[in-house]
Amino acid sequence: MTEVKPEGGGQTRAGLWALVHAERAALAADLADLPEPRWATPSLCAGLSVREVLAHLTAAANLGPARWLAGVIRCRFDFDKQVVMRLNEQLGSSPAETLDRFGRAVTSTVKPPLPIMAMLGETVVHGEDIRRPLGIRREYPIATLTPLAEYYRGSDQVVLAKGRIEGLRLAATDGPFATGAGPLVSGSTLALIMAMTGRADYCDELDGDGVATLRERGAKG
Repeated sequence: MTEVKPEGGGQTRAGLWALVHAERAALAADLADLPEPRWATPSLCAGLSVREVLAHLTAAANLGPARWLAGVIRCRFDFDKQVVMRLNEQLGSSPAETLDRFGRAVTSTVKPPLPIMAMLGETVVHGEDIRRPLGIRREYPIATLTPLAEYYRGSDQVVLAKGRIEGLRLAATDGPFATGAGPLVSGSTLALIMAMTGRADYCDELDGDGVATLRERGAKG
């Protein structure tokens, strides 16, 4: 019998994929009745609309290691160029088609050569990149956010996070997450995750002597 090993936060691969799928499904549901003009709303990702960010999530759910490597070579190791290329492949001809393509990818377990926890992070963080400008609020399970915060505190893979919080002490006010030493940054686990990943706007929801430093680092990208 094959042993099922934990991947991150004590979660098994199947458990982590279940979290990814739950977050994708929640995002699809939140966008199901979005009026067409609002799909052009600028997201928190500079230069991308909420529709384009959703297409990016769909692309990641359809990009296995072989296609990822082929794209890297095709784009001459320009990773940003590959992101745009794959995004455009999944955009479709209308917002309805963009959403439909994402809906069909909700239960996908295809991924680039990244940890599954990174895929969860992409789904949560980009989900907020979409929701926040649209005024949509999601109550995330703390059991989803805590292991994700733990992952980001120790990783600069995909997005700078570990380096952004160096020399700061982070403490969640709604869960057990805490890390680091130095000037304090406290607030909800979600706000800490978003600030760790460079979304400086979420610093408005944080308290402590270290907030100004984190905001400055987030503004620099």
